Amino acid sequence: MGMLAVTWRSVENTRQVIERTRELTDRPFAVNLVLDEATIRHPTDEHLEACLDAGAPIISLSFGDPAPHVEQVHAADATLLASVGTAAEARAAEDAGVDVVVAQGWEAGGHVQSEVATMPLVPRVADAVDVPVVAAGGISDGRGVAAVLALGADGAWLGTRFVATEEANVARAYRDRVIDADEAETFYGELFDGGWQGTPHRVLRNSTVEAWETQGCPVPGERPGEGEEVGRYPNGQPVERYGDDIPVGGMEGDLEAMALYAGQSTGGVDEIQSAETAVTELVEETRTTIGALHRA
Repeated sequence: MGMLAVTWRSVENTRQVIERTRELTDRPFAVNLVLDEATIRHPTDEHLEACLDAGAPIISLSFGDPAPHVEQVHAADATLLASVGTAAEARAAEDAGVDVVVAQGWEAGGHVQSEVATMPLVPRVADAVDVPVVAAGGISDGRGVAAVLALGADGAWLGTRFVATEEANVARAYRDRVIDADEAETFYGELFDGGWQGTPHRVLRNSTVEAWETQGCPVPGERPGEGEEVGRYPNGQPVERYGDDIPVGGMEGDLEAMALYAGQSTGGVDEIQSAETAVTELVEETRTTIGALHRA
């Protein structure tokens, strides 16, 4: 199942992208909204209403309390997922009426909710709730999917693997870094905070990270190159160094210096594929791995 990130889209564009997705497929898909007030450009209820009115069948909420939105989602006969970083958060989400919890481990790319790795987190969450559990963080292939199923998850959520797909709306330079990097080439911190402060994230190490470390990891306001323009969107909107923007298709500039979100699973991603090929391989690898364990 695919996921549409709509937090940073306008309400009207959110409607459009959901409607376009429904034209392209009759299969289930989900949309994700971040609840952290630092990211909210439109009232969450208004944005959520647009998602539901446009026909989104599954809603994923992260970085905030899903409880105030459960009734609204269920009134539209949609399914609600909530990302959690601890067993206690999972229990609270279940008590609020969430249908599925997503246990995101520390290895994940992008913004990270947990300080616990996927392997110890997933069984704790699975033991804590009766609703289905989806594992996220550090999964790149069918062996990883099989592993989290063995830990008690009912499914797996992969992000970094799909950055390296042909359909991803990212610059080629970003894809190339993902497939070239190994598992030790990520950075975890709060460096790319322009637009979303105070939330840890994992990115690929790049020139911005290295220059900051070389200067002794100075605080915001004293960081090397702060305020410099490193990229520009196709519409001319500039991106400053330390911004939380990723290099999307059509951008120009020093794209390598921007936030290249990727998890530690990047070491297991070594080629650009179609999304269809990636999913097919994941299913086959998962079945093969589980079958081999049964024969062992």
